[in-house]
This record gives sequence, structure tokens and C-alpha cells, in this order.
Amino acid sequence: MDKTGSIAPQRFGGGQDSERKLGLAIKRGLACSCPHCGTGKLFRAYLKPVDRCAVCGEDYSHQRSDDLPPYIVIVIVGHVLLTGFMLTDMQFNISPWAHLAIWSPIAVILSLAIIQPIKGGVIGLQWALRMHGFGGEDDRPEDDADRFPPA
Repeated sequence: MDKTGSIAPQRFGGGQDSERKLGLAIKRGLACSCPHCGTGKLFRAYLKPVDRCAVCGEDYSHQRSDDLPPYIVIVIVGHVLLTGFMLTDMQFNISPWAHLAIWSPIAVILSLAIIQPIKGGVIGLQWALRMHGFGGEDDRPEDDADRFPPA
């Protein structure tokens, strides 16, 4: 990463030689738009990314965001709930059932609200760092590459 906050092109892998700005790609992903062009939609369904950007044609079929977005959601929601619970418990003397009635819906609503933008941000991160095929190379393990030739 250089002093402007962008990722310098990698010298290996046969990908494009253009510079990809990490912060901009993550910001575009958080907005659920294409990290490459910033105008195309990143999702065709709630958590299902498009195979290709309708505007610039960037291929997203090989992205693997896997478990990182849920882990990030758990950390964020856990901090919000714990802080809210502790502050509420210090100010008011309410029963555990009341806390359950307050914090359970907040946990579900907050989780559902932030999972899609966080997944988009992770896809933007992968695109900027040329991970999982975004650099133009086949990054499957060698034993898988032998068993499953590219389509």
C-alpha cells in the first residue's frame, strides 16, 4: 500500500495492471454497488451477488466472502448489545425478561440491516486486493486445480 492508501499492482498472477484503491473499493462495496465502476448493482438478491456487473462487466461469480461478513456482524452487534444492556442495567432495575424483550429484536433487526453492506465491503476488499480470482489468476489449491479443470 502506498501513501495515498491505494494498492499497488501486483507483479504476479497475470491480472490487470491498473491500480485499485482499497478504501474506495470497500466504500463502494458497503454501498452495495460494483467496487470496479461504482454504478452497477452488486447484489441480485438479499445476499446473492450478481455473476457480472451489468455496467462494466466485472466478473463476481468466483468471489468467496464465506464466513467473514457474519463474523464482523457478530462483533458489531455484540458490542452494541453489550453496551446497551450494561447502560440500561445501570440506569433501570428491570427484569431479565424485559431485557430479553428489548435486546433480542434489536439484535435480529441490526444483524439483518448490516449483513448485506458488510458482505459488499468484503467483496470490495477482495476485489481491491485481487483475491480469489479478481487478479485474473486461478487461485484454487493445486490439488483442486488438477481435479477440476477451469471451465
